[in-house]
Amino acid sequence: MPNILVLNAGSSSLKVALYQEPGTKLLWEAQADGLSPMDALPSLLQSREHHEIDAVGHRVVHGGVQFRHPTRLTPEVRTAIEQLSEFAPVHNPVALAGMKGIDQILGTSVTQIAVFDTAFHVSLPPANFVYPGPFEWLEQGIRKYGFHGISHQFTSRRTAELLGADLYNFRVITCHLGSGCSLAAIRNGSSVNTTMGFTPLDGLMMGSRSGSVDPGILIYLLKDRGVTAEQLDQMLNRNSGLKGISGLSGDMREILGAMDQGNSRAQLAFDMYVDRIRSQIGVMISSLDRVDALVFTAGVGENSAPVRAAVCASLEYFGIHLDEDKNTRSPKDEVISLPGTGIRVMVVHTDEQWEIAQECAKLLNAG
Repeated sequence: MPNILVLNAGSSSLKVALYQEPGTKLLWEAQADGLSPMDALPSLLQSREHHEIDAVGHRVVHGGVQFRHPTRLTPEVRTAIEQLSEFAPVHNPVALAGMKGIDQILGTSVTQIAVFDTAFHVSLPPANFVYPGPFEWLEQGIRKYGFHGISHQFTSRRTAELLGADLYNFRVITCHLGSGCSLAAIRNGSSVNTTMGFTPLDGLMMGSRSGSVDPGILIYLLKDRGVTAEQLDQMLNRNSGLKGISGLSGDMREILGAMDQGNSRAQLAFDMYVDRIRSQIGVMISSLDRVDALVFTAGVGENSAPVRAAVCASLEYFGIHLDEDKNTRSPKDEVISLPGTGIRVMVVHTDEQWEIAQECAKLLNAG
């Protein structure tokens, strides 16, 4: 039975897990925060209890139009992923670093597989993925791709399982709220709308990313304020969002702590963050003919009761009423809305590593 190592290189952490297929039984897992994959991998893999590794699966954020399924890594595939780093500068390079780290530690003969965040959103209808600019944009590959697809895919299926529902007759809005944030409207197991777009910078306000802003602001900064493209990239990806508004941090826990101390900028950052989630939930609702569940997942979504409470406070019109006690306890894989109300609200623990292992196993079994 092959053992599949999974590398999930995010914008702020590296998670590794080893699974045994079939069934993708978890054998070992570890995590490193604040280190590059090249720096973190050697020490992480030393602690894997001598388990053999037969294949390695990597989370790759941006797969463009060409990568719609898990793909074995070849030099040509790596080159294409590197070229797509232009559109995911915070993410694709760290995935590539993880691939190089595996080359050095395990050798180049081990099978490596890329699993793409964008693949889940290939089902978006044209009205949602085409931008209202010149049509030539679409011909140049400028379109909405959507991200966090591995998490949205896992969470939507897990939610259906927990509720005893048929995934292929199920409507769910998944709220992936972590360092990066996105929502997805999912009908019958397929993504029909999502908040991130051409890059992972679009959509909701995030830890250090701005999310959507008036493009006229960017034109003004470039033309009239002398800001360079590189400065703009740094500004929008690393010095905006919760961090930019609060002046403190992109970590929601620090924002909440500062709010308790009466910090007005932290309060403003929180209010803006929540307002954008609320407004985009409305957009997601409009993309579905009904909503069976609203799901919170990832670091903030699973653990921040104040965020969930504030988001849902303005959604009572849709029949959303939280059970305050359950919400405060942040239970995983449970309904936290009051029984008998409209849309069920859940906290579901996402497991991107397990989902990546599943996708790798399917590819390996298909030969």
